[in-house]
Amino acid sequence: MPGTKLPDLVIGDLRFNPPIVQGGMGVRVSASRLVSAVANEGALGTVASVGVGEELADRTPDYPTRSELGLREVMRDTRQLTRAPFAVNVMCAVTNYGQLVRVAVEEGAAAIVSGAGLPMRLPALVADRHVKLIPIVSSARTAELVCRTWTRRYDRVPDALVVEGPLAGGHLGFTLDQLAAPEEYRLERLVEEVLGVARTYGPGNGAGIPVIAAGGIFTGNDVARFLRIGAAGVQLGTRFVATHECDAALPYKEAYVRCRREDIITIISPVKMPARVISNDFVKRILRGEKVNFGCPYHCLVTCEPDKAGYCIAQALLKAYRGQMDDGYPMCGANAWRVDRVVSVRELLDELVEQAEAELRRS
Repeated sequence: MPGTKLPDLVIGDLRFNPPIVQGGMGVRVSASRLVSAVANEGALGTVASVGVGEELADRTPDYPTRSELGLREVMRDTRQLTRAPFAVNVMCAVTNYGQLVRVAVEEGAAAIVSGAGLPMRLPALVADRHVKLIPIVSSARTAELVCRTWTRRYDRVPDALVVEGPLAGGHLGFTLDQLAAPEEYRLERLVEEVLGVARTYGPGNGAGIPVIAAGGIFTGNDVARFLRIGAAGVQLGTRFVATHECDAALPYKEAYVRCRREDIITIISPVKMPARVISNDFVKRILRGEKVNFGCPYHCLVTCEPDKAGYCIAQALLKAYRGQMDDGYPMCGANAWRVDRVVSVRELLDELVEQAEAELRRS
């Protein structure tokens, strides 16, 4: 796979081809098997740090401790399966943000990808400038704010920017009103606007900060479209769930294959953010206002108020990852209904590259 006719995704001294990033998907959906498979094909795999320690609950009841142990184990397992560089996603909204960033650096992450909030203090946590810092933004305004703040406080700019549009999966950086106006927030428009910011803050040699388009990208034609308008690469999450190597249980993947367009809905999660999910009986129960009794053993997300929440999102996502779909739900992108089968990572990337190359030749 490395060495396609597509341009390299260049992030500092790192090069990836195909220029595709596998998005970080929490609670072990993107862990060692998926990330290493992506990395071994030349693309950029991403370990999601949130929830990785929950399979270690029998070892320690302390959430921060098992989070650290879980991330170290997943990263070491990944390194056993690939020699290629990979990234770690750390959500700004987690209560142990600094701890997870530190662990990711200590365990040799090539890059830290950070969203679910603006990572304003990330450079202060990463002294090693060989580690690439990649914020996730949803607009030119937020990209400008991050770049200006990092420049003023730390004399540093992002090594790349991921622009995540409203068709993405999981928690979304848009209000419900914004999600109801898809044309106004089309990813193409967002990418073009962020490219303007990237050129302003790019290195002195005239090159801009690499911009990676994310949210709703499904085919190789989509890949080609964003490369044409100036993106350095693209990020996909949904399509990587429907791979044999994805670390989630088979029922999680089958939910993608079986779902219809109308099954994909947006809810407000216990962390008070819109989240795109595949509806099931569990989702219908919580939408009816039914409360699922739970204690809060985690205190994992800054904006969660356990006494007001109807259920624990960490537990719901963990159960779904394990395949217990009656007690949780899978998050997904808006195009999950287009998934019709589970394939290997290699098959998926071959398909995307072949389509993208053909589309670029036509244009």
